[in-house]
Amino acid sequence: MRIGFGSDIHRLEEGPPLMLGGIMIPSERGEAAHSDGDVLLHAIIDAILGALGAPDIGELFPPEAVRKGESSSVLLRSVMERLSPRIINIDTIITLEEPRLSGYKQEIRRSVASLLGIDEDRVSIKAKTAEGLGDIGQGLAVRAEAAILLE
Repeated sequence: MRIGFGSDIHRLEEGPPLMLGGIMIPSERGEAAHSDGDVLLHAIIDAILGALGAPDIGELFPPEAVRKGESSSVLLRSVMERLSPRIINIDTIITLEEPRLSGYKQEIRRSVASLLGIDEDRVSIKAKTAEGLGDIGQGLAVRAEAAILLE
């Protein structure tokens, strides 16, 4: 068994879509990034890579190797194909002030399970706010964290 942890944070700005777990969430602000900025998928990728002792996402996919707006789902699929991890379960937290994610968590869960090729009951998606504190609380950023257990 191997455990991995991943975390990602991105600034939010007007213009790009807000992508979380491969799902576009209706919002006036989205992630500023080289790819589509999906912090949840980035955290999941880093958790997988960490559990396997592989280089982190920035080494594997440096900014110059990623097309502007490229789907993070493509990056996750690449990691899954290259490394073929056997995922037992994954636990995640998304911290975002607005919009509220309670109505999207199940859709995000389904998407993540599908991308990882595992049953939904092996995926946990939790959503938190920063209670108005710091950049996240001021609506300037979004963060995701992921813990994963591999066999």
